[in-house]
Amino acid sequence: MSLATPYPAQLDFSGDLHIARWRPLVQWLLAIPQLLITNALSTLRGILTLIAFFTVLFTRRIPRPLFDAIAMTFRYEWRVTSYALFLREDYPPFDFQPNADDDGADPHTIVTFSYPEQMSRWQPLYKWLLAIPHYFVLLALVIAAAFVIIAGFFAVVFTGEYPVRMRNFLVAVYRYGLRVQAYVGLLTDQYPPFTIG
Repeated sequence: MSLATPYPAQLDFSGDLHIARWRPLVQWLLAIPQLLITNALSTLRGILTLIAFFTVLFTRRIPRPLFDAIAMTFRYEWRVTSYALFLREDYPPFDFQPNADDDGADPHTIVTFSYPEQMSRWQPLYKWLLAIPHYFVLLALVIAAAFVIIAGFFAVVFTGEYPVRMRNFLVAVYRYGLRVQAYVGLLTDQYPPFTIG
């Protein structure tokens, strides 16, 4: 199911379904340097979001450089996560271009955000509360995704192919989570849809 109007936070993935059988055994290990950077960027995102909270509260805007930097952290995280979960073989680039639009440095992953010219002044105070139903949905999706990751692991080890429906489900779950994070993280005022499409 696709949205009539695209949500302001978009995430997609494309890549070869063929994965070398040995990669699930070691790819998480190869991803450790990238995961450490992702962790640092996640901390940075928390600080930038706190700054954004006050800029929206007082000016109804997020400065564009701040918005672009937050967008970059989400993009980097998705590139690393898709690699660590062995959805693809090629190593993600060490790319830190702050931009709301995808910079094309990684042709397999796309993460873009629509910059809001003006935001609601008071929504930052209660968005987290409005998102509570999404947290319950995300909890169920994450539990299902854990089983899909395990099944995907064995599928790749035994067949050398990542089942397309399993991969699509994992991408959809991550997309859902990104939309919720974008809403709560003050990148958009548009309430996220209850769909993984």
